[in-house]
Amino acid sequence: MGFRQNLIRARGHIIFIVGLVAGLLLVMWLEDLGERSTRGTAGTGQDLMQTFEDITPLPLAIKGESTAQDMEHARIAWTYFVNNTDQTTGLANSVNDYPSTTMWETGSYIVAILSAERLALIDAPEARDRIARVLDSIGKMRLFEDALPNKAYNTRTLELVDYANKPSELGLGWSALDLARIMSAFGLAQQAHPDLAPSIAAVTNRWSLDRMVRDGELIGTNIAGNEVRHDQEGRVGYEQYAAKAMMLHGYDVYRAYEVSDNLMIRTVLDQPIPVDTRMHRATTPAFVVSEPYLFDGLEFGFDARSHRFATAIYKAQQARFEQTGQLTAVTESHLSEEPYFAYATVWGAGADWAVLTFQGERIDSRRTMATKAAFGWDALFGTDYTAELVQAIIPMVDPEKGWPEGIYEATGGVNGSVTANTNAVVLASLSFKATGPLMRMPK
Repeated sequence: MGFRQNLIRARGHIIFIVGLVAGLLLVMWLEDLGERSTRGTAGTGQDLMQTFEDITPLPLAIKGESTAQDMEHARIAWTYFVNNTDQTTGLANSVNDYPSTTMWETGSYIVAILSAERLALIDAPEARDRIARVLDSIGKMRLFEDALPNKAYNTRTLELVDYANKPSELGLGWSALDLARIMSAFGLAQQAHPDLAPSIAAVTNRWSLDRMVRDGELIGTNIAGNEVRHDQEGRVGYEQYAAKAMMLHGYDVYRAYEVSDNLMIRTVLDQPIPVDTRMHRATTPAFVVSEPYLFDGLEFGFDARSHRFATAIYKAQQARFEQTGQLTAVTESHLSEEPYFAYATVWGAGADWAVLTFQGERIDSRRTMATKAAFGWDALFGTDYTAELVQAIIPMVDPEKGWPEGIYEATGGVNGSVTANTNAVVLASLSFKATGPLMRMPK
């Protein structure tokens, strides 16, 4: 891929107007590809995709302005990053007062910065300085196998660490989805601040990104014993979001963007839910949560296919409320109690509304009505139901810390974990209401 690699290495020096044109062409191409993908090619794939083509996407709810309440909510979300940005390294903690981060959550921090800038919570020089400090620190990090960023780092020392935030000589491997997330954030940052392009290129030129793309798919690494195992990474939803991010930087990830080869439908409350036929961790049926669709809509703007998928996934959650009276906004969340992280699904592990650990164990008692899903769906679709979700969350907020993960369904108590991802999504959601997707330049 010599020619493509040369283009990638030169991108920091391409004039900004070319980047804008390329972004516009990408959006147009994805829109067309999404339309064609929903028609499928033949046989079963065509039948499955026809189901989604028959869905009328919900209209987007870009308001073009921010209310006083929106701005107060945004200020509270930004408080998280004021409190949790290390003064030496410029990195933000993934969880309140816990000095660790991943490339996914560092990408969320950059998204939070850009959203805060659009909402005029910070000015352009501060936004640029914060991103520049992040880039400087990332450029100093030791890479896994001298190739790509490790799955976790200490935000104070920049050390490569394990999931307990302890220094690790070997490391944990790299996550293709996490790296795609930060590559998306880099693309957004370069669009908003073209003068950062050389710094972004200096960071990514250290990385062997071609090692995480193979035959159009995304490849991550895991440690099995003392061996490094390379595995295809991503399932329907997350995989397409990540593919869009890598496309922005010139990578051919056509198989990751496509869905028909790995798609099945599970009907949940009369809604067709797009589910991956591949297993999660090779043991548990794949699961469906809100998060990748929220990111796709808020950051890139939906393509025709993801808009239909997101509509069905949202409508199933509204239907559960209408049937049971239980406010429902499910996605992956940190937890304030053991096991500290869970995937609250629309469908997962063979059942509707399953709540799963990373290993695939059922923990339905930890289902959370997620703050980021409430704000994200409200920004995207703006229905009476999404407004009710947000209103339910407001009393749970801690103005001194930021927005908590949400409300435990079983008890009605607050899931008081406070995280970078949730507060970044709140900011991106409120930015979307005012200016649309982050990929779109504000007028």
